[in-house]
This record gives sequence, C-alpha cells and structure tokens, in this order.
Amino acid sequence: MQQATNKTFKIGNDLTVNRMGYGAMRITGKGIWGPPKDRDEAIRVLKALPGLGVNFIDTADSYGPNVSEELIAEALYPYPAGMVIATKGGFERTGPDEWHINSHPDHLKKVLEGSLKRLKLSRIDLYQLHRIDPRVPYENTLTFLQKAQQEGLIKHIGLSEVNIESLKKAQEFFPVVSLQNKYSIVERDWEPELQYCKEHDIAFIPWNPINAGNISFLQKLDEIAQRHNATSQQVALSWLYHYEPNILLIPGTSKVSHAEENVKAADLLLSAEEMDELESVSA
Repeated sequence: MQQATNKTFKIGNDLTVNRMGYGAMRITGKGIWGPPKDRDEAIRVLKALPGLGVNFIDTADSYGPNVSEELIAEALYPYPAGMVIATKGGFERTGPDEWHINSHPDHLKKVLEGSLKRLKLSRIDLYQLHRIDPRVPYENTLTFLQKAQQEGLIKHIGLSEVNIESLKKAQEFFPVVSLQNKYSIVERDWEPELQYCKEHDIAFIPWNPINAGNISFLQKLDEIAQRHNATSQQVALSWLYHYEPNILLIPGTSKVSHAEENVKAADLLLSAEEMDELESVSA
C-alpha cells in the first residue's frame, strides 16, 4: 500500500489546512446537549489547538445546540491567521441524544444566520449540509445553499452522509469541496465516495473514525500500538491519515492531553505491512 505523506490539503483549492484537525462536538454536555461538564477545560482545549498546529475545526449549530460555536468564538476570536472553521446545518435538537433532520430552507436560513453571529464571522469558510431531508425537495435545499454562497455568506459548501449520486446532483448547483461521511478502518461502506472525492480533489472528512468493530481488530490495534509505544486510538488515526491524501481527520475530545495525543498520530508511521494487517483483519 502506497501511503499518503502530505501534511496539508487545499479545501476548494484555496484554503490550506493541516490534515489533522479537530472536531468540536465533544466540548458540549452529555448527549451533545447543554454546556460541557468542565467548561474551563473545554476552553483550554480550544486555546491549545493553534499551538498544536491545528487550523481546521469542525462544528455545527446542533452541537449543544449552539454551545460548541459559542465556545469556539470565546476561546479563539479573533481567529489566528489561516484558521478555518467549518460548521454545519440541518438538524434540530429537542434533548440529549435527540436529533431531527430539518434541511428546509427556512430552517437553514435561521441556523446559518445564528452560526455567523455565534462565530463572529461575516462569512463561513466551509458550510456543510448536515443531512439531506427526505421531507424537503433536495433541489430546494441546494438552491438555498447556492443563494447563500452567491450572497457571500458562505465561501465553500460541503455535504454529509451522501452518496455519489447525491453529490453529483449538488455539483449542478455549486462546487462541492468536502464530504463528511461515517468512515473508519472497520466502517468502509462509503469507500466508493472516498475514492470519488480523491479523484476530484474533494476533502473527505470521516466521522466516528475510531469505530472498533470486532475483538480481533481491537487485538491487532493493541498489538501494533505496543510496537510503537502508542495508543490504539493513535494507530487507528494513523491508518486513516496515511490511507488517502484527501482525508481530513477531526478527532474530538474535551481534554488537552487527549488533543495532544491525537495530533501526534499524524507522525506515527506504520509500515506498509502494518497498514495491510489492519485492513485485512478489519475486513
């Protein structure tokens, strides 16, 4: 297996980010609801990111809701040069662990305006549709995003949990620069979408990247981790990081020590044999 060695990726061919980013879902309360248990530590995590070389943060209005975006602005505004904050819209929240898809243009208009205000931005660098709403004509949602981009409220647009057909449909309305789908060594259902994105210079942002699926896989992770004096999570992240050059990783955490550990995974070099070992045992 030829491993990806690039440390950066250009989103939309003009936003250069380090491929090891940060996902800001975990700086909220239990069930991704309300404020974090340790607010001070959440702020410390965010403040530590620039020093760790992280200049890509992924969030959403639904994380909290609103809490994640508010904390990001509190900790980092005015943002360091080159910092790219991606946010998403398309979910409503009614309580802990309760998620309801809503991609109606009226809802997206409201939450986009809210995200701009909370993040203290006049334009979102990367705005991602959190989900396609089966109750709303897809074209209506895409038309809203197209218009928001034309109005200068959004620089680039991405999608989440969509297949190639839906991605191509969106490309009739605007360039799609990112795709955020559930993906890990053991969750490979979106492999064709990852390869399509690679072929078209679209960032692929896996969520739930540490999804361990079976005991033999966990044992192999532990075995390789011991060889490198690393953690199993670092090994799983390293495999993804070096698997394809368009993968942007956004591991989330509410602890500074864990953020530091995650970032180091980019420098953990697995051998070609170890990359193959992990892929074969997870199949």
